[in-house]
Amino acid sequence: MDVSHGREVLPKNVKPTHYDLTLEPNLETFKYNGTVTIELDVVEDTKSISLNTLEVDIHETKVISGDNVITSSPKLSYNEDTQATKIDFEHTIPAGSKAKLFLKFTGTLNDNMAGFYRSSYKDADGKEQWMATTQMEPTDARRAFPCFDEPALKANFTVTLIADHKLTCLSNMDVASEKDVDSQFTGSKRKAVTFNKTPLMSTYLLAFIIAELKVHEDHSFRIPVRVFMTPDKDIDQGKFSAELGARTLEFYEKEFDSDFPLPKMDMVAIPDFSAGAMENWGLVTYRVVDLLLDEKTASASTRQRVAEVVQHELAHQWFGNLVTMDFWDGLWLNEGFATWMSWYSCNKFYPEWKVWQGYVTDNLQSALGLDSLRSSHPIEVPVKRADEINQIFDAISYSKGSCVIRMISKHLGEDVFMEGIRRYLKKHAYGNTQTGDLWAALSEASGKDVVSVADTWTKNIGFPVISVEENAKESSIKVKQNRFLRTADVKPEEDKTIFPVFLGLRTKDGVKEDLTLEKREDTFKIPDMDFYKLNADHSGIYRTNYTPERLRKLGENAKAGLLTVEDRAGMIADAGALTAAGYQKTSGLLSLLKSFDTEPDYVVWDEILARIGAIRAAWIFQDGKEKDALKALTRDVVSSKAHKLGWEFKESDGHIEQQFKSLLFGSAAGSGDGKAKAAAFEMFEKFIKGDRQAIHPNIRGAVYAVVLQYGGEKEYNAILKEYETAKNADERNTALRAIGRAKQPELMQRSLEYSLSKHVKDQDIYLPLAGLRAHKEGIETFWAWFKENWETLKKKLPPSLSMMGSVVSMATSGFTSEEQAKDVEAFFKKAGTKGFERNLAQSLDSIRAKAGWLERDAEDVKQWLKENKYL
Repeated sequence: MDVSHGREVLPKNVKPTHYDLTLEPNLETFKYNGTVTIELDVVEDTKSISLNTLEVDIHETKVISGDNVITSSPKLSYNEDTQATKIDFEHTIPAGSKAKLFLKFTGTLNDNMAGFYRSSYKDADGKEQWMATTQMEPTDARRAFPCFDEPALKANFTVTLIADHKLTCLSNMDVASEKDVDSQFTGSKRKAVTFNKTPLMSTYLLAFIIAELKVHEDHSFRIPVRVFMTPDKDIDQGKFSAELGARTLEFYEKEFDSDFPLPKMDMVAIPDFSAGAMENWGLVTYRVVDLLLDEKTASASTRQRVAEVVQHELAHQWFGNLVTMDFWDGLWLNEGFATWMSWYSCNKFYPEWKVWQGYVTDNLQSALGLDSLRSSHPIEVPVKRADEINQIFDAISYSKGSCVIRMISKHLGEDVFMEGIRRYLKKHAYGNTQTGDLWAALSEASGKDVVSVADTWTKNIGFPVISVEENAKESSIKVKQNRFLRTADVKPEEDKTIFPVFLGLRTKDGVKEDLTLEKREDTFKIPDMDFYKLNADHSGIYRTNYTPERLRKLGENAKAGLLTVEDRAGMIADAGALTAAGYQKTSGLLSLLKSFDTEPDYVVWDEILARIGAIRAAWIFQDGKEKDALKALTRDVVSSKAHKLGWEFKESDGHIEQQFKSLLFGSAAGSGDGKAKAAAFEMFEKFIKGDRQAIHPNIRGAVYAVVLQYGGEKEYNAILKEYETAKNADERNTALRAIGRAKQPELMQRSLEYSLSKHVKDQDIYLPLAGLRAHKEGIETFWAWFKENWETLKKKLPPSLSMMGSVVSMATSGFTSEEQAKDVEAFFKKAGTKGFERNLAQSLDSIRAKAGWLERDAEDVKQWLKENKYL
């Protein structure tokens, strides 16, 4: 192993240039045979070759130099820790020459959703059918075949797949030829499908699929865009994504000034899939719910999710696939950019969705939430070993990464920013880059120093809180930055970074975009002290701490129409986060939230309810009377608005209006509003008696949650039946996600056991568990069950996959006391934390943050609830 940059990487003595790979899987035994010939450039005189393998058995090895077979029986040694096989031979191959490495191997189509794996679906007769598919990112190409499995070791690939004639074979490229061959498994004839040679690409983007599939094709773009699915799916569900895919590729070609270099674009819905989607070049794979869409029954939020995922994956075809980070610490650049690009393109395609408003309550809050924990990490995080990579596929890489890109794009202007991107893609096409290469291209395009701004934001952990002191006499404000931690216990050594903060000062004259705080504190003039606000539209990554008087004033400014939707939502988010960390009193936040009862916009309501939800989650183990009082407050805040909007959906309802109605209905009914609750039960009764139209898709999840919260076994059984019989994946997931809401002990046990049963795919284990976090009984029962079933969970969710981290977070993060945190620590001290150390640390931080909040403000909240007649 070479340890350059402190990373464990393969030795640099040879470099792969081309792979000729043949694979023949057996879908009955789940074994596969393979051969690979790897053409190599020999960089240094060499007597050994090391490459990555994992759970692959090598049966035959030949090393060929020129026309000579150097050896056909070399010495093989395997290093389990670095997942590398070393091939030693007697003769030296000189630097500057070419060599070929031939390997014959067998492997297993595993059921871990990694490498070359198996996935199943039920056919029309309810019989289980199998397919072979792949997931190589980050380091699982080595599970499929022996290879040089690092992003910088790009090569061309020629893939041949051997399969039964009735099966569809897909890979990154189009088919070059097909011929009949004798099967090594069955002795009968099978087809060998060879695909055209790929462009230069990384191993993690290689993909191949063998399955019975049907396809929806779109020919509106210059190359075919196809959506594939298993035979049990309705072909029309591929239409939305195929059309959107074709339009998006055309849009990206213009935006990036770079043609998509492959001859086709395939997108495939895979029944078992651990992530949301994977951007394999020319063959993108998806969870079924993130690709297929029934346009007649899909909710507004499902439609938006599918559009965002498709546009995210297609942005990767350039950013990530054509130009690739040289190692995994650049992961954030891939993901942050594709996330930003999906919002940018969604905004252009669907302006009525107003995605930049939702960005403030969704992406930005998710980033700031995780980054306010001590156990967060810098965006650009040093990765040394393969097994560390999965833990950084999180809200920092995706959300904070995209927030930095958003901040820089706003700072430079979107047109200049896109010009920088075009230069970057042109200069580095088919190559590998480091983050600095992007900053250089943006600096060149803008004439501004992007490097030092971006470096500070990507290489340091956390973000600042900006405290504002007012001087009315001087008409000025003094602003000061300090590290923000949710646990409210920043140590001096953790507060050394000075971030360049774009203040975005909004006044009655508009927004002053060029004000930057580049030191610890500074003073700025304000034209009119009656109205000003920092961080206009919340494209800056920080919280702003105003005095209580100014916060009240901003509430009035909001009612007077002086603040944008983003300003109002962001201001509430800041007030909520600062309160939870002890900068302000919770009573002040409760008064602020209550004063927004006339708020007209969906996104702001989304944030108001999220902040009330955060208080209720922190108080979930408190006295029952206080919990009831907080529930009554929610009902009070939301009911009249919910009744006014109603929960009937019309054809003419816009995308946002649909989401608004469903948000308020769910919140009103869930907090016990009599009218909404009765409506939920009425719709549900009709629905289970066979009226499929009785519950509108936008509120299906809310109705299920309400009838389980207030109902019992009858409702539970009906929703479970819906999961087991509904036709499309979206409807099934909605039912599965709801069952954890049931509170009765025997129903909670059923939900927990069900998550590990054959009815739930491993990829969905967390869905029935998620609802249990909505109530105190569920949090306690879930944790007890988790401890009892630890060994089973470990087998089902190997630590090398990121799923275990999610389940650990879910099982622990609902707690709110130091005592509970200690119990969690004690359990994992014995059980070990390999593969999810980061998730666990973040969970413990968030428990302790809630414990601190309760300690500070339990009495304050009690007083407020009394004064406001809730207690």
